[in-house]
Amino acid sequence: MESTFMQKPHVELSEINEKLRREIMKSMEPHGLKLVTDLPDLTEAERAKWLFWNLHENLDAIRKMEPTLIGQVLSTQLTVSDGQSMWTERTGLERRIELNCKWYMMLTYSDYQTEKMFEVGEGWINLFINHEAPQQPSLQKNQKGYLEACNSLFPNQIYLYGWITEDVWQEVKSQLYNSNPACRTDILLLDNYLFPVKNCFDFVNGPAGAIGFTNLEFRLFSHPTERRMARRTDPRQRL
Repeated sequence: MESTFMQKPHVELSEINEKLRREIMKSMEPHGLKLVTDLPDLTEAERAKWLFWNLHENLDAIRKMEPTLIGQVLSTQLTVSDGQSMWTERTGLERRIELNCKWYMMLTYSDYQTEKMFEVGEGWINLFINHEAPQQPSLQKNQKGYLEACNSLFPNQIYLYGWITEDVWQEVKSQLYNSNPACRTDILLLDNYLFPVKNCFDFVNGPAGAIGFTNLEFRLFSHPTERRMARRTDPRQRL
């Protein structure tokens, strides 16, 4: 009896989340059903809806186009707090970085062996710096974060919540603080690490309609020409 009692709230919560997810996807469906050839004529907000809907409802087909999300960092803010946490019951040092960014979606057209970039709006990347995954946002083992689709500003603003280790922070912080306009940082979410938050993908967590990810990649460029050469010569690693 006790086991059944403990499982029931979990089942009910899962059903509620799935209902909310379906409602969100239903609202995005008119944009999600657009053809790839329609993307140049869509607004940034409509493209964001197209991407989220297809990752949730048409995953196998969109995987063939290797959708990659790129966040071009525009500004950086580091927040350090000491004392009682806003997110957990712990007390002590807490650090997170907030990156204002411009989001792009890159698709690969296999028939033509070409890649196309589409703007999908601005947004924020909020990353905790810690040796382990934070309690909030609640993530699964090996999950690095999620993209949120149910915040009040979506799809005009895409929000990413996640975490990075201290080692990663030490590798990238000097570049993020560099005021030289020739220096640039991109955050990449490759398609084979993107998964819709839904019942059949229980290894990622997030709000209804979110996209979970298990890998977060920083690409640091010291000169615009270096960035162009990197895109031409650095092959994408596939799983």
